[in-house]
Amino acid sequence: MNKPHVEIPPPGLWAKALWMADRTPESRNRTVDFLRALSILAVVLGHWIISAPYFSDGSPAYSHILDLAPWSQWLTWLFQVMPVFFFVGGYSNFISWQSAQRKNLGFGSWFDSRIRRLIGPVMPLIGMWAVMVAIAHSNGVGPTMIFIGSKVALIPVWFLAVYILVVALVPLTFRAWQHWGLASILVPAAAAAVIDIAFFTANQHSLAWLNYPFVWLAVHQMGYAWHDRRLAGLRTGLLLFAGGLLSLMALTQLGPYPLSLVGVPSDAISNTLPPKLPLLALAAAQIGLILAFEAPLKHWLSKRRPWTATILINGMIMTIFLWHSTVMILLVGLAFWVWPTLLATQPDTPLWWTARLPWLLVYTLATLPFLLIFSRFERPATHSGSAPVWRQLFGIAITCLGLAMLAMGGIGGSDWLGLRWIPLLLVPAGFAIATVTGAVRRT
Repeated sequence: MNKPHVEIPPPGLWAKALWMADRTPESRNRTVDFLRALSILAVVLGHWIISAPYFSDGSPAYSHILDLAPWSQWLTWLFQVMPVFFFVGGYSNFISWQSAQRKNLGFGSWFDSRIRRLIGPVMPLIGMWAVMVAIAHSNGVGPTMIFIGSKVALIPVWFLAVYILVVALVPLTFRAWQHWGLASILVPAAAAAVIDIAFFTANQHSLAWLNYPFVWLAVHQMGYAWHDRRLAGLRTGLLLFAGGLLSLMALTQLGPYPLSLVGVPSDAISNTLPPKLPLLALAAAQIGLILAFEAPLKHWLSKRRPWTATILINGMIMTIFLWHSTVMILLVGLAFWVWPTLLATQPDTPLWWTARLPWLLVYTLATLPFLLIFSRFERPATHSGSAPVWRQLFGIAITCLGLAMLAMGGIGGSDWLGLRWIPLLLVPAGFAIATVTGAVRRT
């Protein structure tokens, strides 16, 4: 009996991406993949630009250009793209969950693959930082520098902590969309507004943390609406864009919200920690632009080269997201140590802004080896089964707690070897609880 012919992709990243591009079905919404790739590049560029290492009175200092130059906070209106991630995530989760239901796959099998793809690539990052912090601590590097370096490098993991919880709720949010449609967007958005009112008028700051699910679930539901074409078309897009932008202007210029759409250390109130209404306004504006330009984007992405580039970036998107800040911190630390004159320029001067371009180029080149080494972790092993759902949910809750602690406080501490062992152990322990089953085969 003849075995069925199996096509093997050619070697080389670009060649493999071309091979995949030529086999993309016409039914695929390429705009989703493009937006994901564009957003990750915006995140990377934004983080690299706002980083402001320099010497203050002869000592190394690490600050935020958003702090040192308040005018630059307007740039966050361009580079804050987390709403786009949750929006395209909603679209993608709609398709994948619907496909799982057609194949009679239970939630456990579906969620297992999501856990492995989202959390698996984090493990080498945390492991490498644990080793680096232990070495730095044993060689007398101060706790302040360790704290700054590890916190900046691990800030990206907060997104995973929130997003995986949103993914865990997909069966419920999918059902809510099917039953209540657009109301499933409006209800969490209204709840976020009520919580913000309580935050500002009744000093109910602890309630504000509930806006993590309310804000991001509302945006995620908008991805469902996009899939079902309840949000579509140029007119709808322009209305959403105008309404979102006007709301954002009113909230930040006339209301009590700060201008910056990312956290600024010197601000008493943050629009992101926890999320507040300006992020919903930004989401409306960004989604409006996406809808308005969807048709020309679809035409452009039907061309071979832009679609191939999109595939290439998406194939290593988690690696780019997780490692770009680590690359930056390592290079900055090396410059402080080996070539201090590179950081002698004071931030927000013409010379400092001019130097951003060569720094961005160096960051980009230095990131490439990390992509080649660590992108393999984005292709997890396939398993013959999955853990019980209760264990998945329990384990992922532990993992998310650990990720949140690392994002907020870094990995360095006062414990043995200069590490914060509790969050450091929570992440892999939770991951193991959620995923360990039995037989494995590598894909």
